[in-house]
Amino acid sequence: MPIQLALPPTFRDRLASADRALVGLWATAGSAVNAEIVAGSGCDWVLLDAEHSPNGLESLLAQLHAMAAYPPTVVVRPPSGDTVTIKQYLDLGAQNLLIPMVDSAEQAEDVVRSARYAPEGTRGVGSALARSARWNRVDSYLARANDLVSITVQIESAAAVSDVARILAVDGVDGIFIGPADLSASMGLLGQQSHPAVIDAVLHAISAAKAAGKPVGVNAFVPEQAERFIEAGADFVAVGADVAILARATEALVEQFVPRLPVHGGGSDAPNQSAPRPSY
Repeated sequence: MPIQLALPPTFRDRLASADRALVGLWATAGSAVNAEIVAGSGCDWVLLDAEHSPNGLESLLAQLHAMAAYPPTVVVRPPSGDTVTIKQYLDLGAQNLLIPMVDSAEQAEDVVRSARYAPEGTRGVGSALARSARWNRVDSYLARANDLVSITVQIESAAAVSDVARILAVDGVDGIFIGPADLSASMGLLGQQSHPAVIDAVLHAISAAKAAGKPVGVNAFVPEQAERFIEAGADFVAVGADVAILARATEALVEQFVPRLPVHGGGSDAPNQSAPRPSY
């Protein structure tokens, strides 16, 4: 007789039971080894990204496998919120989706429909063939699917901030996640995530979520900003990414040992690449 499996709590469930803001890290390298290392860091949740990362269905599945033995809740971000992509990601066994670039309540409604079976939605029925139901080893998966899937949408444009109250009111949207980078770009402030106008927009979205009684998260790689947003009521924050941590840590380590010599004529403090490297 086949075993019956219980799926882990959704991100919605984790947030509902949390007594503090949940701290997350991004896994963006497309590597199951990296993802497993991140999952073992002690963070509360991991964002497995496929919007800006070299991830396809097979690499996502490998990373879901690698992180399954670890405590953090895995949230998966598809490249877009189209119906086919959502169906494929859910069938891979991704329980928690973060949908990028949701600018209106109407878009949010389309996303929710894509994640639900008929008659409430348009998700294709393939649970017997898919990891989502562990090949029909999760009891009553079809009947319970809405409870086993969590949908968070990203607020990352001026249009989304303007419509945030209506987005939050959409049934099936379990929370919002604010992306200051794209938000700043949409406001004509590309690369200026710390600009006062951008911060005000983030705080407005946080306030709207608190008023609606739904969880709100923020991407905040600057610790002072993360702390400010938590103080403002953010329920979850992403504070770093695997590739960024690797880049900065390796740079710092090399800078400790590779001499920086003045470059004549250019005024640059870049390393002199022709200088002899010390032997270790």
